[in-house]
This record gives sequence, C-alpha cells and structure tokens, in this order.
Amino acid sequence: MNVSDRADMVAAERERIQLEYQRRAREINPDLYAAWQPASRFMIESRNRAGAEMLHRLGVFPQAGDECLEVGFGNVGWLTELIGWGVSESNLHGIELNPGRANRARQILPVADLRIGDAVELPWEDRRFQLVVASTLFTSVLDDEVRGLIADEIVRVLAPGGALLWYDFAYNNPRNPNVRGIGRAEIKKLFPELAGKIRTVTLAPPLTRLIAPRWWTLASFLEAIPPLRTHLIAVLIKQ
Repeated sequence: MNVSDRADMVAAERERIQLEYQRRAREINPDLYAAWQPASRFMIESRNRAGAEMLHRLGVFPQAGDECLEVGFGNVGWLTELIGWGVSESNLHGIELNPGRANRARQILPVADLRIGDAVELPWEDRRFQLVVASTLFTSVLDDEVRGLIADEIVRVLAPGGALLWYDFAYNNPRNPNVRGIGRAEIKKLFPELAGKIRTVTLAPPLTRLIAPRWWTLASFLEAIPPLRTHLIAVLIKQ
C-alpha cells in the first residue's frame, strides 16, 4: 500500500468514527453511562479491580514517576484511576479523537498532557511509557489495517519492560454494526511482540443494568460465572 492509499484509508476510518460519535450523541441518553448509575459503577469497579490485580501479579503495577499513556481516553477513561494508584497527574498523557471529550477531560485534569489527535500517529517518542492503556478503543475501529497501525504505534512508544493494559468487549453487538468484538486470538495477532495474561471480566452489560441497581450481591455472584462475562482484560508486557 502506497502512502497516498494509506492516508485515504486512515482518513476514511477517522471520518466514519467521528460520524459514529455524532450519532451516539444524538441517539443515546447520556444517563446510560453516567457515573451515578449503579450498573456503570459496578462495571467500572470490577474492571479497575481486575486491572490493578493483574498488573500487580505480573510485576508491572505503575510506580510513582512512571510515564503513563491512555490511547482514546474519552471523557476521562482510566486516567483518574491511575492517579488513585499513585501516578502523578503530570506523568499522565493521552490522545483522543473527539475534541469535545478531550476538552472535558482537560478541565478535569488540567496538568495532564491530553492531546487531540489520531492514534495511528502518536506524538511521542519511542519507548516513552511504562504503561499504555487501550480501553474500549479497538472495537470502535473496523478497518483491520488501521487497527494494525494503532497497535504498532502502541508498541513503539511502550518502554521495554512496560505493559499494555487492554480492556474491551469480545463479542459483536448485533444492534450496533459500528463496533466489532475482539477475541483473544486477535489481541495476540495485533501484539505479537508482547506477552502476558488475558482473562474474561465484566458481567454482560444488559444483565448488569437489570440486576446491579437492585441486587449488587447477585450481580457479583453472576459475574463470577465465566460464560456470563463479555469483556477481556489483558496485561501484555514488552520484552
């Protein structure tokens, strides 16, 4: 593929994603994912707990002074969780395609280095980060070539011994053709240079929204049943 064709491919995928952002803003009630929703809190707390545990078990939990990056941080992503883990705001970096989301995150974290841009060309030098987070990012990218370009950039900026923290859903959503689930095999294919652990997490969101607001304990019990979990969380280390 020549440079011109690659640029056209990236531009087409970028435009498709931006149009999907606009559709979601029009059609989806923002309360669905609001932090005060019990289902949202349940999924976020479960995800964060699993991520912290895996990073610790593999010896790559972020330390004070570590430079950390989130690719596609949305409204704020994992960045505030990283602060809770002991990472300084001044050591947080991020890139986000949607300017509205990026600007809201900048208001929350004014000291962090949060940029608007495309993940196929990360504006940081090689081997910069001890931790890179990619959370519900790749499933919004439908073009396989663009997925590969983003993965290559993540590996490029990841320091030797540093880790990628991945969180995303593994199954297609039949009601939304603008996303595509990513399973274990594809994660490994995207990041052949990285090695680590992948596990299932997150009770299926429709079940979580039905059960967590009424019976938090029951939701926790059901989440312990692997077939009811719909997402994958991974910690993959650069050798």
